[in-house]
Amino acid sequence: MDLEQKAIVRLREASDMSLKFYKLPLVITTSGGKDSSVCVHLAERAGIPFEVMHSHTTADAPETVYFIRQDLRRLEDKGIKCFVNMPVYKGVRTSMWNLIPQKLIPPTRLVRYCCSVLKERGGAGRFITTGVRWAESTKRKNTRGIYETMPSDPTKKIILNNDNDDRRRLFETCTIKAKMVCNPIIEWTDADVWDYIDAEKIPVNPLYGCGFSRVGCIGCPMAGTAGRQREFARYPKYQEMYIRAFDRMLEERQRRGKMQGSWRAGTTGRDVFHLWMEDGVLPGQEVLDGFEEI
Repeated sequence: MDLEQKAIVRLREASDMSLKFYKLPLVITTSGGKDSSVCVHLAERAGIPFEVMHSHTTADAPETVYFIRQDLRRLEDKGIKCFVNMPVYKGVRTSMWNLIPQKLIPPTRLVRYCCSVLKERGGAGRFITTGVRWAESTKRKNTRGIYETMPSDPTKKIILNNDNDDRRRLFETCTIKAKMVCNPIIEWTDADVWDYIDAEKIPVNPLYGCGFSRVGCIGCPMAGTAGRQREFARYPKYQEMYIRAFDRMLEERQRRGKMQGSWRAGTTGRDVFHLWMEDGVLPGQEVLDGFEEI
């Protein structure tokens, strides 16, 4: 069985389980990235009833936001229900720029509170799909399966990593309130994804045509220093938004009496930005426009 047919079988099985246990269609999540676009196309090819969900992070590139709007309109024109989750924290609408002062630290590779609040809270109590793939990281290879439960207690998570597992164990031991997840293209490589996109003529985010290999949040620490520098060179207003958020973060730390260590008195939001970027610029130094790479 080829990769496409395996993914379609998984989606059909997930759809059956969603209708049986939740009495609701399967939810296909889309971030605006290539993997999400492939999953939406596969769901259409599978001929199953499904809905499409996007979580608005407030830090996506403008091109990503426009692409998502256009794609959701395309799907709605076909009669497919689409909805956008706006981020909420402690019962109040939030954004990346409001979250940073509340958390008192910038988001980092190890402390990714932004993902948990802005991206991963949607779909509670539903059966969803994601475009997660093992090829993206060793951690995902070790911790993500084809089918999963996402209970509130991580120690009770169930992962099935191959198509020969007894799926009853997954579906009969989880509570109906738990989020269940299907990752239909989990074993696909980057080459598999792009070959399928080319063969099926699937519309994708225009940023890929501008040389971007990923289209996540602007400034995401997972993109690495060089990737983030490129993003901020293209979107300088996002850099200023982060700096203003860091200034407000420092004000809040000052108010709470937590100005110590790296957050000593006199530190500015711009200082925090350079520390966060790990670009070698020391507190108090100025970087002239056009000399960032020297």
